[in-house]
Amino acid sequence: MDLNETPEMATFRGEVRAFLGAHAGDFAGGAARDPKAWQGLLIGEGYAARTIPRAYGGYGAEPDLLKSRIIAEEFIAAGAPRGIANQGVSMLVPTLLEVGSEDQKTRWIGPTLRGEIVWCQGYSEPGAGSDLASLRTKAVEDGTDFVISGSKIWTSTAHAAQMMFALIRTEPDAAKHEGISYVLIPMNTPGIEVRPLKTKTGGAEFNEVFFTDVRVGQDQVVGGRGRGWFVANTTLKHERGMLGDPNATEARLNALIELMKSETVDSQRVVDNPIFRDRLMDLQGRVLSMKFNGLRLLTSQLTQEPAGLAGLIVKLQGCELNHQLAALAIDALGELGVLYHDGPHLRAQGRWQWNYMFDLGLIIGGGTAQIQKNIISERGLGLPREPKPAAA
Repeated sequence: MDLNETPEMATFRGEVRAFLGAHAGDFAGGAARDPKAWQGLLIGEGYAARTIPRAYGGYGAEPDLLKSRIIAEEFIAAGAPRGIANQGVSMLVPTLLEVGSEDQKTRWIGPTLRGEIVWCQGYSEPGAGSDLASLRTKAVEDGTDFVISGSKIWTSTAHAAQMMFALIRTEPDAAKHEGISYVLIPMNTPGIEVRPLKTKTGGAEFNEVFFTDVRVGQDQVVGGRGRGWFVANTTLKHERGMLGDPNATEARLNALIELMKSETVDSQRVVDNPIFRDRLMDLQGRVLSMKFNGLRLLTSQLTQEPAGLAGLIVKLQGCELNHQLAALAIDALGELGVLYHDGPHLRAQGRWQWNYMFDLGLIIGGGTAQIQKNIISERGLGLPREPKPAAA
């Protein structure tokens, strides 16, 4: 593919740059002042939901690798937010576009894109984490409904969500991987109880969710009964892309560079300290590597050729690299890096400290870095395999 910028691309870049200049007052510090209004504006201009059909609430443009890259570059340069990126927009919407029914696409995609519906993901259970297919939350058929009983754990944003996409065992006599269905569940349905779980960040981003005779229509199954494992893997493919978004990581790198330019040690800018500068340059090189791998994946999507190993490393790379960027920021802050809650010397509202702990949780949590490295190693990428613990 020819990546040289044509006059048409230069004109398009100018349009994006002019838009961001005209709306600079709508965002600050990488965040929108009114996220829903900003999202609606971006969709209307084709800078968010760009290739999602208009019939489902998107902009309806044809895929264009270079234009997508120009949008990303200009938004990063301006420090502008790319719009809403959550489990609904980034994971469920592309899943429905691939395997959802026409009614499900029409009903759920538009409101989700506009930020009117927040979704949570009901996958893990107390006895089904790494071995997710052993889940026990079940549904009993009752007329045209399912009656669901069981529980989920580590459910992000369940306390704030209106809807859940969940894996439920609907075919008790089928093989373990073949008896699961992917079900859309309103969170205000009678019988659902949400209990927040406080994490090391000090917040309660995760939750336990309990189902007691929760009634849901069978028309809320995505992709057909018993095909939940296939649909879930479709969603996980998009989750890897969300957690390993090179544009978000590049924006974090730029914020780190600005931090290191503004913070001083003994009247010297941190960025001028050779030890800190070397650490920054190492991370900068890895961010560029992540960025180019992202372009490889975009090309794969456009050409319909499998990404192979290039797609497997995205989540691993993103989680670890984002954590290390936050770690360098905390070190660059010196004694201020230990601050966390409100105070006159806190930088960036404590986001660096929060990101450091949250990203560590992503590394340790579901799909751990160790598991991901072992899978990649087994498929020939050459990363060192994590040793198994010695026998007791």
